Amino acid sequence: MPVVKLVLAYDGSRYAGWQVQPNGPSIQAEVERALSALHKAPRRVTAAGRTDAGVHARGQVCSFPEEIPLPLAAYSKGMNALLPEDVAVLGASLEPDGFDARRSARGKRYRYRIESRGTRHPLSRAFAWQIFRPLDPAAMADAARRLTGRRDFAAFQAADCDSHHAVRDLGRLDVLPGGETIEVVAEATAFVKHMVRNLVGTLVEVGLGRRPPAWAEEVLLSLDRKRAGPTAPAHGLTLDEVFY
Repeated sequence: MPVVKLVLAYDGSRYAGWQVQPNGPSIQAEVERALSALHKAPRRVTAAGRTDAGVHARGQVCSFPEEIPLPLAAYSKGMNALLPEDVAVLGASLEPDGFDARRSARGKRYRYRIESRGTRHPLSRAFAWQIFRPLDPAAMADAARRLTGRRDFAAFQAADCDSHHAVRDLGRLDVLPGGETIEVVAEATAFVKHMVRNLVGTLVEVGLGRRPPAWAEEVLLSLDRKRAGPTAPAHGLTLDEVFY
């Protein structure tokens, strides 16, 4: 049976996350509602990954089997007419039988945006962690280089993560400065819960001069979440792309 693949972008500010849940609106519920209206029949989708409350996406992917797919334009133009303004379908394609947005993914890229200003900025408050002290991006980059590779990221895993283990292959962790803005870009085959946000929180401790760059690797080797930095706020994080 053919599989429809959708690439989605969304502003996660007002959502309780991707997954349908009882405590608030979800991206999944909005997508399935629009699809069901388009087909005039219920539809369920599988996402490449669950983004948390407040996390954004410019390259989330979801899929669903469809015996007789609609014209691809219907999934972009048609769904975008039915979706709220903070969720959009960027593209649609037909994939072969067996394709699954989650199981077929080879990896993901996330971006985390930090702004280091003397004061708050209202236009970026929903998309960046605003820190009102200078950061040292070179020190942060030095720390980041010590964390890549196939490692056990238990020290950067949320306490309620349901993964069987925290061994992940982190192929990229770059710190990209740009004036008052710093972006942390992370690519891995998979991530444990809150991994990127906990890595960013740790790098910020180094950037503020509270810890030396070598400390980041000490935290990694300790496998102890209590030794790492704080969890960075969700609103600075964006799921950038899913690789297939």
